Amino acid sequence: MAMVGEMWSHLGSTMGTLMLVYTVFKQFFPHHLQGSFEKYFNRIVRYAYPYVEITFDEFTGERMKRSEAYSRIKSYLSDKSTASAKLLSMDYNEEITEEFQGVKIWWSAKRTLSKTPRIAIYPADDEKKSYKLTVHKRHRELITQSYISHVMKEGKEIETRNRQRKLYSNNPSQDWDGYRSNKWSNVLFEHPATFDTLAMDAKLKEEIKNDLIKFSKGKDYYARIGKAWKCGYLLYGPPGTGKSSMIAAMANLLNYDVYDLELTAVKENTELRRLLLDTSSKSIIVIEDIDCSIDLTGQREKKTEKDGNEDEHSDPVTKRVKDKKKKNSKVTLSRLLNCIDGLWSFCGGERIIVFTTNYVEKLDPALIRRGRMDKHIELSYCCFDAFKVFAKNYLEVDSHSLFGEIESLLGETNMTPADVAENLMPKSDYDDVETCLKRLVEALKDTKEEAKKKVEDEARLMAEKEEEEKQRKKPEKEEKEQSGKDVKEVKENGVAKVGEEVKEIGVTH
Repeated sequence: MAMVGEMWSHLGSTMGTLMLVYTVFKQFFPHHLQGSFEKYFNRIVRYAYPYVEITFDEFTGERMKRSEAYSRIKSYLSDKSTASAKLLSMDYNEEITEEFQGVKIWWSAKRTLSKTPRIAIYPADDEKKSYKLTVHKRHRELITQSYISHVMKEGKEIETRNRQRKLYSNNPSQDWDGYRSNKWSNVLFEHPATFDTLAMDAKLKEEIKNDLIKFSKGKDYYARIGKAWKCGYLLYGPPGTGKSSMIAAMANLLNYDVYDLELTAVKENTELRRLLLDTSSKSIIVIEDIDCSIDLTGQREKKTEKDGNEDEHSDPVTKRVKDKKKKNSKVTLSRLLNCIDGLWSFCGGERIIVFTTNYVEKLDPALIRRGRMDKHIELSYCCFDAFKVFAKNYLEVDSHSLFGEIESLLGETNMTPADVAENLMPKSDYDDVETCLKRLVEALKDTKEEAKKKVEDEARLMAEKEEEEKQRKKPEKEEKEQSGKDVKEVKENGVAKVGEEVKEIGVTH
């Protein structure tokens, strides 16, 4: 122990002397000689300093991607139960010590603020955060080959175990700049929907679950085939068929965050790219009602002279609304496709992109082709399998004498899962199973009668329209026929008259 103390004392004395020499040199030597001197001075310090330092920055490359190593180290160190570890997760320039296979390791957190004012491109771009690992040189191999891998593995497990799902929404671009501003705001995602509570066809439900689980474990597979680790889901069907609940169930199954991307708040293509780059892995990026979120057909209205005259005479408020709508967003279909399926889609991994729509026929085929939207899921009207899930969840019953009648009515009636659930839900403490099921039966019968009446009304209106068209065309036909007769009489009379004249002329001569 005495020898170790003597060694540390000698090292401290040597480093102190070197720093004194360096300080004197910086003050009195000419500026043009300092560059060369610093290069050799750093070599001497590295030779005398027996430790190696490894720095892990928060961002990698051009700050376009958050460092996975940084976040895992943060989780790893924050999970330590010592007081110093807790301080490390809160304050900077703190230090904690750890032992790994008998080797002493020092960790410290650092934050560097920019000394010169500049325009920030990314949130908190005026500060740089990092973790620094310090260890003796003779243990370099152990650290690089074993310890760092151990930290990454433990950090990932801690992240998964402590992960709190969040629901993100994009902020307007004018709020992106400034200290600690963000492109996304978030709240805790606490939607209770799961695949167990999801009311839909049992076979389709199991198929979707298996597909999602396979995707979440497919990192090596996607790397092997050379594709970005992402997939696309298109959810379509009438309103009230459970599209939002399906997204929540997907997030809860995989423990993924949800990014609700509102395209109408994105002004241009560069903003869209920056938003998507700022999403994390293990996330579901959702664009709801994409058919009416924005004009993605690439077609722009051609303003004619008539349109211009109409604008001049239109109501000022209406004109202002139209102008604002045109200026709101310049996002193009080609850029959206490039971000979700082109070169930019490789900036990050383990993402699911979900489009929802009530009118799938309105979407551009390029947007939903296979390979881009890998799975098309139609969420339609309530089937008997879905009803049984509702009955189990809402009434805690698996069978009842009314189930047969309900199954028959569901086969003949289009009722959304939302309407079925509303009728099954007890309205008071006095509503029992029988009451709720009978209410649903009556609602199904009413819906069936309304649908029948609607079909009859449409048929009657169609017949009346055809009759009106027929009556409208009848005078035209009669007029045309009369006109034809008049022309024929004129021709016949003209021929007779000419014949008589010829005859008279012949007799005279």
